[in-house]
Amino acid sequence: GETVRAKTDDYAQGLYYEDADFDVVSQVSELAKARGVPNAQIALAWLLGKPGVTSPIVGATKMSHLNDAIAAIDLKLSEVEVQTLEGPYRPHRVLGHT
Repeated sequence: GETVRAKTDDYAQGLYYEDADFDVVSQVSELAKARGVPNAQIALAWLLGKPGVTSPIVGATKMSHLNDAIAAIDLKLSEVEVQTLEGPYRPHRVLGHT
């Protein structure tokens, strides 16, 4: 599905809107629905499960963003869930840093 940003942000449209990106979002949404949590918690839980990540950029502009980030600390994804989330991902060429 498309977000408002996907439809209106010219800069963002040039970065991450390949078909596989929407497949990843769909996987996140399905898992979030199954777990009964917001998509942000699933995404942050996945990120926090990566050993090389020591400080994710949260970009909180609302209290709910901070609440999701805090809740994600205790949300552990199974190996099957991680594989399901990562399955549709396709690497991108470097963009936006010219």
